[in-house]
Order: sequence, then C-alpha cells, then structure tokens
Amino acid sequence: MSFEVPDDRRYLESHEWATTGGDTVRIGVSDFAQDELGDVVFVELPEVGDEIVAGEAFGVVESIKAVSDLYAPVSGEVVAVNEELFDRPELVNEDPYEDGWMLEVTAADGGDAEELLAPDEYDDQIA
Repeated sequence: MSFEVPDDRRYLESHEWATTGGDTVRIGVSDFAQDELGDVVFVELPEVGDEIVAGEAFGVVESIKAVSDLYAPVSGEVVAVNEELFDRPELVNEDPYEDGWMLEVTAADGGDAEELLAPDEYDDQIA
C-alpha cells in the first residue's frame, strides 16, 4: 500500500509531521499514522500558550483500536490549535495533511526541523 508523503514538510519517526520554512510550524500526523490508528474518535491537544518540547509527548489521539501519544517534532510555543478536531476528530483520517492538522507553534531555535526525516527518508521508513 502506498501512503501520501507530501514533500513540503519533515517527519518524525513516530509519524508526526511539521511544515518547514516559516516562523510558524504546523504539526499533525501522517497518512500512514492515521491508517494505522484506524477511525480517530478523540484528540487531546495542548492549549494556546503552552510550550511543547521536541521529542516529548504533547497530546493524545484515541481511535477505535488504540490510544497513542503524539510527539512534538519541534520545540516551541503553541499559537493555534485546530479546535475543529474536538467536534470532528475524523478529520485526522479524512485529511491528515490539511483539514486534520493539530497545532501551530512558534518554533524555538530554528525549530529543530533539520533533525527530522526528509520526505524520501520517511517514505523509506514506512515502505
């Protein structure tokens, strides 16, 4: 099976993604992750103003199959949360890269994005 891996973002080995190239970094889970999770029924996210730390858990996603921690691909301050996910968590399954995004952060220290997997490296990992 082939999964979508957009080349305009970088990936964490635990299947979260982060956009790159701006002061604000958008974060979500990959197409592979949403497929592995199954139907997402609940998402727990930090609040605007909270700090997240690269490599540490920032929230939880619950599906009909499992409860999984979400790991921060970058460190920074949360400046936006996709509140639509609280009422429609299935957006994570339907459109993980656009409507199903989770957070936006102002990345600290250049955002740590260089540490993340490039799209081709991530594609190799999930193949």
